[in-house]
Amino acid sequence: QVQLVESGGGLVQPGGSLRLSCVASGSIFSISNMGWYRQVPGKQRELVARIRSGGYTDYADSVKGRFTISRDNAKNTVYLQMNSLKSEDTAVYSCNVDIITTARSILNAWGQGTLVTVSA
Repeated sequence: QVQLVESGGGLVQPGGSLRLSCVASGSIFSISNMGWYRQVPGKQRELVARIRSGGYTDYADSVKGRFTISRDNAKNTVYLQMNSLKSEDTAVYSCNVDIITTARSILNAWGQGTLVTVSA
């Protein structure tokens, strides 16, 4: 089995910063793509940022220049550094990871989500 545990969400004022972390654990052989998505009630979940195994990244236009995704392969961890936060960044943020398990099966796993609230 594989588990994803997220941390780092919370309440922050507009213009502030937060750093989200997502740690994968369990029967992991290797990890390819790692990403962060967000969802606001009543709206579709959207991709925020993604980082591939080779380090290539891509971002939603709405967060380019403000958010940075990174990964630590030794720790099976993906990070999302969020700067210059705006009220419209308020959402539940979830990590998503493509994993090859020790049984050599391919698994797409989701974290439980962490709430980010940007408000004065």
